[in-house]
Amino acid sequence: MPPTADTIKNQIIPNDAFQGNAGVQMMAFTCALAAASSWVMWCTRHSAHVSSTYSLVSAVAGVGVATVGASKVQWGWNDGKGLGAIFAGLGMAPAISACFGAAIFMLIKLTVHVRKNPVPWAVYTSPFFFLIAGTICTLSIVYKGSPNLGLGKKPAWYVAAVTMGTGGGVALLSAIFFVPFVHAKVIKKDHSVKWYMFVMGPLLFKRPAVLPADEAAVPNYAVVQDDEETEPTPVPGGSSVASDEGNSKPSNEVEKKLADHDTEAAKPVLTYKELQATGQEKLHAKLRKGRGPMGWAMRTLHENPMGAGQIYELHNIKTLFKRLPAMIVCGALYGVHYDIHAAQSGIAGTPEGERMARVYAHAKKYPNEVEHTYSFIQILTACTASFAHGANDIGNSVGPWAVIYSAWSTGSAAASKAPVPVWQLAVLSATISIGLLTYGYNIMKVMGNKITYHSPSRGSSMEMGAAITVLVFSQYSLPVSTSMCITGATVGVGLCNGTIKAVNFQRVGLLVLSWIATIPIAGTLGGVLMGLFLNAPHFPSI
Repeated sequence: MPPTADTIKNQIIPNDAFQGNAGVQMMAFTCALAAASSWVMWCTRHSAHVSSTYSLVSAVAGVGVATVGASKVQWGWNDGKGLGAIFAGLGMAPAISACFGAAIFMLIKLTVHVRKNPVPWAVYTSPFFFLIAGTICTLSIVYKGSPNLGLGKKPAWYVAAVTMGTGGGVALLSAIFFVPFVHAKVIKKDHSVKWYMFVMGPLLFKRPAVLPADEAAVPNYAVVQDDEETEPTPVPGGSSVASDEGNSKPSNEVEKKLADHDTEAAKPVLTYKELQATGQEKLHAKLRKGRGPMGWAMRTLHENPMGAGQIYELHNIKTLFKRLPAMIVCGALYGVHYDIHAAQSGIAGTPEGERMARVYAHAKKYPNEVEHTYSFIQILTACTASFAHGANDIGNSVGPWAVIYSAWSTGSAAASKAPVPVWQLAVLSATISIGLLTYGYNIMKVMGNKITYHSPSRGSSMEMGAAITVLVFSQYSLPVSTSMCITGATVGVGLCNGTIKAVNFQRVGLLVLSWIATIPIAGTLGGVLMGLFLNAPHFPSI
């Protein structure tokens, strides 16, 4: 069983405190799940990045107080598994994660970013960073993989050989196939190179550039606030700013700008909610142009608005039947199509948008060719962070569920100490994926660029720092928060810009406040809910 699951199942509320009453034990953990889930969902709806781990732990402690009394709850250290040890991670985890993330990014910065010509350095040193990512990912699988594999019980020399061998293999494969491929794209700037040509390996070094260009064909990783259609349109055949006579502008262009200025001045000043609604409508307008299921669903909802009167009016009932299939499709796919990139930087013209513009101004922007190289490394680091997230958060959530299922199926409170079945882990893994796809965008738009400026080299450092921290804490059976770890790593990497102005500490302060508020709120919700059920009026048995 995952060690974090055992901590929540048996270490916060001692199993013998329930005195063998499986019904009360099942009710206690059901109330804990209901309280924690309600709080986390409410916070997610309002883009508050709270910790599901601390919500669940606090709720379990709350129901423990309501069920068996405060004296029975393990408030102390309890060999590193009590509430004292868990809540100690509230301060330790973000700080440790910040150190790990900053150390990795500074290694990238000193190796690549500070060079006069960083592109070749990024390409040729990439196998080393693949080695680090591959080694950490393999180590996490060995120590946090399925207990049925028994990998964690192997001798130290075996674990070291497998870990370093796998990491070295990933680095070797990247040197053979990845380096020549990226070399052709970003150094030779050959636009004829297709993704499947990586199989050519070293032959790409000798392949002459077919379509060389001044710039490499790589995505633009810069974070912008304005839509492309709102940017100035260049004057055909020349600059949109200056004419051949220096700083003077053609009269027709001057007249056009004066007319545009008058038009802008005549526009009404929009409120914050109106600006938000305008930005959302832009996204919906783009979605309605799509050809897939999401485009169909958005067009259906747009073309069939609800009419006047209440929902039970006949015309509204007919409209509802037309809208219902589209509403289901939107609910399932809206999160996948949400414009995270636009939402991250804040809406232009709002205080948040201006604040993020100031934060971005203090972060150095690196060449797209360099960032493109680290975008491939970030795939591996994202997998590592996801694995660490599953090792911790799935273990946390499966604990109460396993107690409920074992108490229901066996009728014994002592059955909670039994190992967690693999099928329960699989169900929760699928559920957490569904939650990410359908509702995770509310958190993505906050953790994206609303704390500091992001790029692939920064993002890979943040993910790796958070993954290492989660794995270290999970190894000692401490249910640490992945939310806090990735936040700490983000702040640590942001401070590597050399100034505190590159970090949005207002957002960080709100996150910390929500973390602290989670403990009493989730605990109170769980305790009150359990108290109501335990003390509800009932008829005596006849």
